[in-house]
Amino acid sequence: MKLVNKERRIKYLGFDDKWFIIIGIIVLSFIADFIFSNSFGRDLPIEHALVSWSVSLFFSTLNWFAIREIMIQLRIRFPEYKDTFKRIILFSIAIILTVILIDTAGSAFLKKIAGLNFNHIEKSKIISIIIISMMTMSIYEAISFYAKLQKSIRDEEKAKRAIVQIQLDALRNQAQPHFLFNTLNTLRDIIDQNTKEEAKQFVDKIADVYRFILESGSANLIPLHDELKFAQSYLHIQSERFGENLKVVWDIPSKTLNLLIVPMSLQLLLENAIKHNVISKNKPLHISIQAADDLLIVKNKIQPKSTQMPSTKLGLKNIERRYALISHKSIEIVNDGEMFSIFLPLLNEADQKKIHEDINH
Repeated sequence: MKLVNKERRIKYLGFDDKWFIIIGIIVLSFIADFIFSNSFGRDLPIEHALVSWSVSLFFSTLNWFAIREIMIQLRIRFPEYKDTFKRIILFSIAIILTVILIDTAGSAFLKKIAGLNFNHIEKSKIISIIIISMMTMSIYEAISFYAKLQKSIRDEEKAKRAIVQIQLDALRNQAQPHFLFNTLNTLRDIIDQNTKEEAKQFVDKIADVYRFILESGSANLIPLHDELKFAQSYLHIQSERFGENLKVVWDIPSKTLNLLIVPMSLQLLLENAIKHNVISKNKPLHISIQAADDLLIVKNKIQPKSTQMPSTKLGLKNIERRYALISHKSIEIVNDGEMFSIFLPLLNEADQKKIHEDINH
C-alpha cells in the first residue's frame, strides 16, 4: 500500500514521488548500463543493446523500490528530528547491503531463469552503484527536509494568525462594552434631566445601534461608508440629549467611501469627545470629520469638564492596537492645548499586513 497510495507517499516521503520514481529508475538504468555494459556505446545490434539495457533496468527497479521501502520503514521507526543522524547511518548501511544482495541474488536469478551470465560482482562497479544509489536517495532526504521546513513555516504562520485573530477578537469585544459603558452613563443623565418617555425612546435607539453592531459581524476591517453609517446612528442618539449644542461637520469625498477602517473606531472617537468635553448652549461642541490623503481626521475644540466622568481609558488604546495588528500604518494623536485631533489611516488591500490578509482569506 505504501508504494501505490498517494496519501501514504506524501505522508512518509513528504511529496508524491510517482514521476520521480519513473524518471529516476530510467535515468539510473542508463547510468548502470553505461558503467557495466555500455550497451549503446558499443557496435551492437539495437535489439542486443536493448536486452542488455533491460538487465540494468531490472536491477535499477529492484534497487530503487527496495531502498525506498527501507527508507520509509526507517522514517516510521525514527520519525523524530533528534533521530536523523541515527536514521541516516542505518540507511547508508542498508543501501550498501541491499545493492550487494540484489546484485548477487538478481544475477543468480537471471542466470537460472533466462540463462544470462550477468556477473555484476565487480568491486569498483558495485561501489559506483552504491554511491549513485546514495546520491539518489539523498534527493529524497533533501525534498523531505524541505517539505518539513515548509510545513513548519506554515504551522508557525497559522499559529501567528490564530494569535492575531484572538487579539483582534478581544479588542473588538472590548470596544463593545466600552460603548455600552459610556451609553449607560448617557442614559443616566437623560433619566436625571428628561422625561421617562424620552428615556424609553433613547433605549430604543440604543437597541437599533446594537443591532448594527451585531450585523457587522466579526469583521476586522469594514468600508468607510459602513463606519460612517454607524457613527451617524450613534450621533442621532446623542442629538436627543444635546440637540443643537452638538455640531458635527462632515467633509467626506465619495472616492474615499470604499476605503477600509477599523470598525467602531470613529464612533469611539466621537464618544470620547462627547464624554470629556463640556457641551452646552454657551459652549457648543464642534466636531469636524473629514477624509483627505487616505486619512480620516476627527477634530474637536478642547472644552474640559470640571468634573470628569469615570473613564476606562480603553478607547484610543483599543484603536491603536487594532491598527497595529492589521496594518503597518498607525493612528496619530495631536493635542495642542486648544484642538484635539486624531488621524485614522484609511486602508486598502495593499496596506494590510500579510498575516491579516491570510486571516481574511
